[in-house]
Amino acid sequence: MIDTLLLFTIADFKTLMTIAYIVFMVLMLIFVVQEKRDPVKALSWIVVLALLPIVGFILYVVFGRNHRKEKIFNRKELRDLEQLDELSRQQLYQIGNPALLLKNEINDNRDIITLLLNNSKAPLTLHNRIQVLNNGEATFVEIKKALREARSSIHLEYYIIEDDPLGREIADILIAKANEGVEVRLIYDDVGSWGLSRHYIGRLRKAGIQVYPFMKVVFPWLTSKVNYRNHRKILVVDGTVAFTGGINIAQRYLTGTKKMGPWRDTHLKLEGDAANILQTIFMTDWFFVSKQRLEDHRKYLPRTRLREEHLVQIAASGPDSDWASIMQAFFSAITHAQHHIYISSPYFMPNEAILTAVKVAALSGIDVRVMIPSRSDSKIVYWASRSYIGELIDAQVKVYLYRKGFNHSKLIMIDGQFCSVGTANMDIRSFEDNFEVSAMIYDKEVTRELEQAFLEDLGRCRLVTREYWETRPVLHSIYEAISRLFSPLL
Repeated sequence: MIDTLLLFTIADFKTLMTIAYIVFMVLMLIFVVQEKRDPVKALSWIVVLALLPIVGFILYVVFGRNHRKEKIFNRKELRDLEQLDELSRQQLYQIGNPALLLKNEINDNRDIITLLLNNSKAPLTLHNRIQVLNNGEATFVEIKKALREARSSIHLEYYIIEDDPLGREIADILIAKANEGVEVRLIYDDVGSWGLSRHYIGRLRKAGIQVYPFMKVVFPWLTSKVNYRNHRKILVVDGTVAFTGGINIAQRYLTGTKKMGPWRDTHLKLEGDAANILQTIFMTDWFFVSKQRLEDHRKYLPRTRLREEHLVQIAASGPDSDWASIMQAFFSAITHAQHHIYISSPYFMPNEAILTAVKVAALSGIDVRVMIPSRSDSKIVYWASRSYIGELIDAQVKVYLYRKGFNHSKLIMIDGQFCSVGTANMDIRSFEDNFEVSAMIYDKEVTRELEQAFLEDLGRCRLVTREYWETRPVLHSIYEAISRLFSPLL
């Protein structure tokens, strides 16, 4: 009797668990599908939830929720953004002006300019001076010089700040400037800068520097891939000189690492109207982390005295915006290419739209070259990136593996007249989840300078031939396939 009752209880338990699993999967399936996200990403989450129900549910809550849809990041009440909206509306009205279209840079890139005016309210700036910084050494020479010459304010916003020799040198300069009466404000991403010590932050705060983390995290074992991070790298000095690009504040950008070798990266120094836009982006991010409004526009957003003309649009994207504006700008630029497209990305895991655009361009006779690292600081990203190589080669895209260290540059250059330098990788996370910023530059001189550096870097690369690719170990193709499957979740 007892044995029969025990068997009945076990059978009931199994039945209940089966019913609970089915109900759970149906509810989660409805929830995931209802979000109307990218089909590949949705299917990846469904697989994870089916195979690992409890763990998968926790991962989905932490990593999978679509905050762009939920609108939890809302900065629309900021007057700084209202001013950009008004300026963008004025430029949208003017963009068809025949006098403006006489400028080749505007006429040739009118579609991209209009797109960014609509999808991210990114004004087109005219009076700018642009300096391309092709490595960490050149970048930090200029950054330290600008910091030491600061007279009014220093605003920094970085994904990674490390407590290493370079990080401490930058901290020393900031403390010295704060002691001189310069206002210094710093935003660091709490995931990217997880290792930043309390002592480092304490030294800055003790000197009167205002320091805030972006979206502070609680559980350290869940922080390596938490969504919605501030991946921007912005420095603005006195509202007139600004820096942005791929370089964080870390010693490896100067001396490399034993594992990866030298770090190759690209940054920009911008003076003029574009510096004002980067300052505005910082001001909105500052409000988000501190709830403090920086109201003195004469101080923080001074009018430029530059008369040089280099056209720049600063595009910012993230979960706080309605559109994946940087991705859309890349898509538009690629689909309008006439002669060549050069792309450099350390983490190449494009969404279906960008991947299709790149392949169609190459099949249409456009010279498309994609440079990715031959080694990476993330194993799963490394294998996922390589999973795209075969189909790119099939579409006649030339794929190059950079072999002299780790190429961290995030660049796109098209037809010698359009280029983008910024923080966004060519991957779904940068397109959809992270807060990013990119300088879209409509200037032949700057674009050709970047293209020349890109072509020189090809000499440090291996061109991936069909023969080389088809003779790689079978195990590699398995790693690639598995990593590709889970790449939308990264």
